[in-house]
Amino acid sequence: MLRTSALGRRRRAWGVVLGIQTGTLVWGAFTSLGVTALLTASHLAYTALRWIGAAYLIWMGARMLRDTFRGLPMSDADDSLLAAGADAVSGGWRQGTLTNLLNPKMGAFYVAVLPQFVPPGTGHFTMGLLLTTVHIVIGLLWSAVLIGFARVLQGWLRKPHARRLLDRITGTVIGAFGVKLALTN
Repeated sequence: MLRTSALGRRRRAWGVVLGIQTGTLVWGAFTSLGVTALLTASHLAYTALRWIGAAYLIWMGARMLRDTFRGLPMSDADDSLLAAGADAVSGGWRQGTLTNLLNPKMGAFYVAVLPQFVPPGTGHFTMGLLLTTVHIVIGLLWSAVLIGFARVLQGWLRKPHARRLLDRITGTVIGAFGVKLALTN
């Protein structure tokens, strides 16, 4: 989201934000229904989701790094590994949603954290969705700050040298998160 915004594709960055928050809503709803408890209880399901998510992150990071070292010109669609389109909300939404849903740590986080904030005597599903909504609103506000900050740096970050540096840093971080996800239980 930050990289996309810094490169001047604000609509796509907001698409990524909305996709991440869509994934958060799904994880919150699944937790409120008890589905993510099954995921964390099933070692096989959790491990499969973890490996799929890790592979996706490693693939994204490796592709970014490969392209910067090959000297390939970065097109407006290069950060869209799922769909073409320079500055489209829809491509960013798909990217953000898939990235969030393939992160089993989100499910584990919701299973560990959400139930302890549901007051006794309240509807677990309704209160779970309400708490998830609060998390989404906070995420949207924080994303607005980050997108605004990236806009300040946009002039410098659109230069080819800065863009390659940003893509190398981003690719390394994404790949490292993928490796960490693959190696942790």
